[in-house]
Amino acid sequence: MSLWLWSGFIAFIVLVLILDLGILNRKARIVSLYESLAWTALWVSLALAFNVAVYFIYDAHWLGMGLATDVVLDGKQAALQFFTGYVLEKSLSIDNIFIIALIFAYFKVPLQYQYRVLFLGIFGAIVLRGVMIVSGLALINTFSWITYIFGAFLIYTAIKMLIQRQDNIQPDKNPLIKIIKRLYPVSEHFDGEHFITQLQGKRAATPLLLAMLLIETADLVFAVDSIPAVIAITRDPFIVFTSNIFAILGLRSLYFALASVMNKLRYLKTSLVFVLGFVGIKMLLAHHYVIPTAVSLAVIVGILTIGVLASIIGGNRDPAALTSPFADEVERLVLLSVKGARRIVILVTGVTVLLVGIVMIVLPGPAIVVIPVGLAILATEFVWAKRLLVRFKDQANEFTTSAKQLLWGKKDNH
Repeated sequence: MSLWLWSGFIAFIVLVLILDLGILNRKARIVSLYESLAWTALWVSLALAFNVAVYFIYDAHWLGMGLATDVVLDGKQAALQFFTGYVLEKSLSIDNIFIIALIFAYFKVPLQYQYRVLFLGIFGAIVLRGVMIVSGLALINTFSWITYIFGAFLIYTAIKMLIQRQDNIQPDKNPLIKIIKRLYPVSEHFDGEHFITQLQGKRAATPLLLAMLLIETADLVFAVDSIPAVIAITRDPFIVFTSNIFAILGLRSLYFALASVMNKLRYLKTSLVFVLGFVGIKMLLAHHYVIPTAVSLAVIVGILTIGVLASIIGGNRDPAALTSPFADEVERLVLLSVKGARRIVILVTGVTVLLVGIVMIVLPGPAIVVIPVGLAILATEFVWAKRLLVRFKDQANEFTTSAKQLLWGKKDNH
C-alpha cells in the first residue's frame, strides 16, 4: 500500500522540476542573490512542511508507514529522523557546492548557463540516490556487520576531507573526461546553452557538457559519503529517500546563495569533517550503544554552529581560504607511514569526541565524561592535548576538593 505514497511523492517532485525549468526558468539568465535566497527559503519551507506531513502519516501509520521496519516508528520519531537526516544532508551538500564552484570556475562557465547545468544534474542525482539507498539498506538488512564498514568509510572520508585541498581540482585528469575527449571532438568555446555544437562540420561537445558530466561525477562521490551518513540516522527507506531529495532540490539555489561568500566559510567545511566523524562513530557503536536521534541532531547542529561562528570570527585571517586550517599539521601527517596514518585517525576521532562533549555542555549529555575522553584520545599523540587533559584533571580535582570541604563543613555545623 505504501507504493501509493512513493508514487505520489515522485510525481510531486517531477511536477516541481517541470514547473521550475519548463515554465519559470525557460530562458538562460543570471540568478540574483536575492532570488537565490528566496528559492532557498522556499525549498526549506517545503521540507519543513513535508516534515509535518511525515509526523501525521507515521503517527496514524497511514498505508502501513512506520510498521515495515523492526522498530515501529511513531509520528514524533519519524519527524525527528526526517529533520535530522535533512539537516545532515543539507550540511554535507555544502562540500559539494565548493566542488561545483571550482568546476564552473575551471571551465569558465558563464553565470547565465550555470542554472541549467545544475538543474539537469538533478535528474541523474535523483535516480542515483534511489538506487544507492535501496542497495545500502538491502546490504545492512542482510549483513548487519556492514555498518562497521560504513562507519569506517565515513571516518576515512572525514580524514580525506581534512587533508585534501579543494583548490587543486584537475578535470583534465578525470577518467570520464579523458574517455569523452578520446571518443568525441570537444570544442574549446561555448555555444550558448547548448551541450553539443558544430566544429569543422562535425558534432562536438562543448565545455558546458564537460562541466555537467564532471558535476555528475562529483555528485556520485558525494552520494557515496552521504547515503551511509543518513542511514546512520534512520533505516526507514521513505525517510532516507525523501530527506535526501529535499536536500538535493535546494542545492542549486543554495549554490547561488553561497557562491559569493564561499571564501569566507573557511571553517564551515572543516566542521563537516567532524560531522562525518561523529556519524561514523555513531555507526560503529550502533550494535553496542544507540545514540538517540535527538542527541545526534543536537551534536550535528552544534558542530555546524561552531564552524559558522569560527568562520565569522576568524575566516578573514586565512590567506588561502580553501586550504584546511590544519594544513601545517596535516602536511606532516600525510606521509605514507603507519605512524602518520595513526595520528590522522587519532586527530579526527579525538576532535570529534571533544566537539561532542563541548556541545553537551549546553545540551543533555555527560559532557564531564565525554570531554576528557576526547582529550585522552588526542593526548596519545599530541602534546597540546596532554597539557589540556592535565589542566582539566587539575580543575576537576580542585572542584572535587572544594565540594568535599563545603559538604563536610555543612555536616560539622549540624
